[in-house]
Amino acid sequence: MSVLAASTLSIISLTPTPSIISLASTPSITTQMFGSGLIGLREGLETGIVVMILVAFLVKADRRDALRWVWLGVGTAVAMVAVVFFVIHYGTSTVTGLTAEIIAGLASLVAVGIVTAMVLWMRTAAKDIAGELRTGMERALTVGPIAVLTLSFFAVGREGIETALLMVGYAENANGSLWPLLGLLLGIVVAATLTVFLYFGAIRINFAVFFKYTGIFLIVVAAGILAYGIRALQIGGVIPGGSSVAFDITAHFDASSWYGTVLAGIFNFRPEPTVLQVIGWVVYLVVVLYLFLRPVRVREPALTS
Repeated sequence: MSVLAASTLSIISLTPTPSIISLASTPSITTQMFGSGLIGLREGLETGIVVMILVAFLVKADRRDALRWVWLGVGTAVAMVAVVFFVIHYGTSTVTGLTAEIIAGLASLVAVGIVTAMVLWMRTAAKDIAGELRTGMERALTVGPIAVLTLSFFAVGREGIETALLMVGYAENANGSLWPLLGLLLGIVVAATLTVFLYFGAIRINFAVFFKYTGIFLIVVAAGILAYGIRALQIGGVIPGGSSVAFDITAHFDASSWYGTVLAGIFNFRPEPTVLQVIGWVVYLVVVLYLFLRPVRVREPALTS
């Protein structure tokens, strides 16, 4: 069992014949690719916007000589994110038994906390991020190449770590299938393409609407990861209530159906959740969605005498 595994529900086999994927497996593949693809699109577009702002500033300031340090910082950040993902994913794959459940549960809670903080931070910081990046780059140019590299590294790495944490669960969906990773890569490719079009003014995107609805999606995904983490810790004996089932609809819930694969593959839904899982899921959604959707207060300029 690996950290942040998407669900304990069984997933349809992806290898019923040597060369033909069964029709029944199609919903599972589509679900995995859609969920991870949307994550790749959102996080990739956020990262692309950051890089676009930095590049546009350097080009406008006639400092193209510093572009290589930006790309080096971006490349280093991407490499770091890949290392973080594979360390978490493969580093815990050999752990078994209750220890694996405890590690998975704790890592799930950490991931939920970091993802929640990033989503809420982006809600208020999005309108000021361009100015902050330009100011930071202006200062970095006066310091030297290492400062430019560091600025781009942290600007991209911040988004990448969030993506890595979300994707650990998706990577283990369907018993180690590569479909979630393929969906992530496709989402990133689409995001990179959109970023290029945005840079040259070929298209325009309502970022407020885009980040609002994709933010809601990530919050719902995080709620499912939280519920999974609670269950894993209950199985590991860290927290009580593992035998207190809130409801059981297994007799009416087909895990191999299209809706079963959607609910399990994206939202970590299980047909027999514990009471604490339900409470945690509901409380998290209510509180975080309220914080995310409430109007952003505009700071009044300080009065000077």
